[in-house]
Amino acid sequence: MSAATPRRSLRTRLLGAALVLVLAALVVAGLAIGVILYRFVRGQLDGRLDAQIVALRAGLEAGILPENLDVPPFDRPGPGWAWEVRRGPETTRSASLRGGDIRLSDPGPEDDPGRPHPAWGTGPRGQPLYARILILPGTQSATIVVAAPEGELYGPLREALTSLTLALGILGLCLLAGLAVQVRLGLAPLQRLRADLAAVRAGTRERVPAEQPVEIAPVVAELNALLDQNARNLERARGHVANLAHALKTPLATLSMALAAPARDPDGALRREVEDMDRRVRHHLRRARAAALAGSARTRTPLAPQFTDLRDALVRLYAEKGVVIALAVPDDLTVSCEGQDLDEMLGNLADNACRWCRGRVQVSAAAADGAVRVRVEDDGPGLDAEAAAAVMARGRRLDEGVPGHGFGLPITLELAELYGGGLTLGRADLGGLRAELDLPA
Repeated sequence: MSAATPRRSLRTRLLGAALVLVLAALVVAGLAIGVILYRFVRGQLDGRLDAQIVALRAGLEAGILPENLDVPPFDRPGPGWAWEVRRGPETTRSASLRGGDIRLSDPGPEDDPGRPHPAWGTGPRGQPLYARILILPGTQSATIVVAAPEGELYGPLREALTSLTLALGILGLCLLAGLAVQVRLGLAPLQRLRADLAAVRAGTRERVPAEQPVEIAPVVAELNALLDQNARNLERARGHVANLAHALKTPLATLSMALAAPARDPDGALRREVEDMDRRVRHHLRRARAAALAGSARTRTPLAPQFTDLRDALVRLYAEKGVVIALAVPDDLTVSCEGQDLDEMLGNLADNACRWCRGRVQVSAAAADGAVRVRVEDDGPGLDAEAAAAVMARGRRLDEGVPGHGFGLPITLELAELYGGGLTLGRADLGGLRAELDLPA
């Protein structure tokens, strides 16, 4: 046997797709904002270094000694802010270098001669530096290098990215929460549709409401069309069953009465033929009825009113016997059976109990696992297992002195099986017969 196919959830698929898309969007947004922040911070630092380069260049062109151009923070040793002016073998340094040099490990490309370009290097103490370089051509060529601590570039960037990550995380959580609510609201019509279909199946509603969202309105229209078609099929099947029953009922009854006299059927051959015809008719009636009941339209019949009316009738019928019928049937308990069939099944069981009881009959019902079990008990003599099996045969009577024809219990069993239920007999707590009738809820 193949493994069971795992159940696929629309909610899980939608939330999973939303999570992937939100994470991808946040990552792309974080990278884009990070690049923008990097360019902004670097631009600010480049502007500050380029301003010092312009001052040094102006001083050189005016003949002012570069030593006199030390301004904070280039005049303080240690922090990494420094400059150098290289003219041939001569190098002039800022006071912050303390005689050391700026060692450039990556001078960077000179994209635009005459304008400063970036470079990377280290200071006298090995501290990483970010620098800007300007090469002045001519007879008095010079190279101006102005550097800043690398932390001045990446420190503000790290602080900004930390805040950005926190903000994007909060934004992502808010987006996911909003998407979860959106998915819940989007799937709500499907939940309502499921409840409407359950109501149709239970018999409390005949059709699914047509007022639905545009996306599922065609599905609802098809469902209602299917329900209408099944209802029409059910009515046609019931009509055929009723017509056949009325057409054959009277002729068979007439033949049975005519053949009851021994003179008309000495060897019983004709009577056997009539019984065979009756059996075949009942067989095809069962098939027609089962086909009708196979439709989606299900009838919802309450149990309590049926039993109440039946009790009133039986108490009057067996008034001389003084039968007491105790009912324990919940008011909200319903079965999926036609009212006429339910009356016949309950009537057969209750009438049988009243006929054989000494004076007390007890009726109870309860629902379990999608079914309803009706229990009818009496305080009569009861039946053993062999006799209980025998009375299920059509026309079989254990006591010819008691009125009846022996068809009640078999008919009840037959009707119960048509609805997917059953009938079992056993010993009641009252001492008599217990009949348990199972019907779909």
